[in-house]
Amino acid sequence: MHSTALDEANRQLAICNACRYCEGFCASFQAMTRYRSFDAENIIHMANLCHNCQACFHSCQYTCPHEFDLNLPKVLADVRVESWEDHVPGSVVARIIQSNAWMLVLLTCLASILFGVVGNIPWVSSETFYALISHERLVLVFTPLFLGPLAILGLGLYRYWGTVGGVRLRWSDLSAAFRAAGTMKNLDGGVGQGCNYENNDRYSKLRKWAHHATMYGFLLCFASTSVATIMHYGFGLEAPYSLFSLPKLLGVTGGVLLTLGTTKLLYLKTRSDPKLGVSDRRSGEYGFVLILWLVSTSGLFLYWLGGTAFAGAMLNIHLASIAAFFVTLPYTKMAHGFFRLAALMREAQLAKA
Repeated sequence: MHSTALDEANRQLAICNACRYCEGFCASFQAMTRYRSFDAENIIHMANLCHNCQACFHSCQYTCPHEFDLNLPKVLADVRVESWEDHVPGSVVARIIQSNAWMLVLLTCLASILFGVVGNIPWVSSETFYALISHERLVLVFTPLFLGPLAILGLGLYRYWGTVGGVRLRWSDLSAAFRAAGTMKNLDGGVGQGCNYENNDRYSKLRKWAHHATMYGFLLCFASTSVATIMHYGFGLEAPYSLFSLPKLLGVTGGVLLTLGTTKLLYLKTRSDPKLGVSDRRSGEYGFVLILWLVSTSGLFLYWLGGTAFAGAMLNIHLASIAAFFVTLPYTKMAHGFFRLAALMREAQLAKA
């Protein structure tokens, strides 16, 4: 892999490595100090470690109008997005989707029509969830929609692991990576006060908290579906479940957290400086967060409006948003969670070497 972004990242990292003012800010700078010069492997690794907190930019004396014109958050974001698109099969699809939020909206609308026509789900109906669509039909539709994109993403991660020189994983590598991801420690801005993402040179932990809510909300929703599947097939306990059942408790809690987290992320995105990220992918980033928001909010409304005339419409929207999310999984910013986790695992290996 060779690109203009890699060349520019190499130039800027060489200057940063000579200065080292930001040495303790995050995992990217800790990785940087291991090298005297940088190749594509090192740069791609550091780019995927970067959480775009932007603390380095606001601490730097060599940003514009200085002749060095450093903008490390942007150049690492450029390399990071290129690395996802180059490693995941179907890079053209990734560029189209990440550059155009309307593509995700279009996919959701098409999926909604498909569920309404092929799935025979009426838009106006007061029936409950499984009276409108059977569990068997849901499994038949969503199993390939989930496993297919997941396999594509897995192939991309396999290629990435080879590019950055990854070796056999040990338990200590996994635990270190999951601990760093779970605490979002690299969103602390290097001094434990948070990011400069939406407040320019002022620190804030809002982005870290929004990521926490989004990530754990998503995981709780996934756990809810998994528990319900085990209860259905393992114990013959079929839906619908009561409010105080484990699937409902996990799902409602996860849905609320996911809604709150994505709402805050959308707000913070509007306050962020587009010059410190990949400006031509900004539309796709909005689209990705909107899809997650639609998945969670439609799920909550589906629960609250079950048995009313709006149940059919909510079910169509909810299933369509989930389908659009799954189909585009390897090609939206959702990929960053998987690639960043892989980068944290590789960093754990390199830190021990």
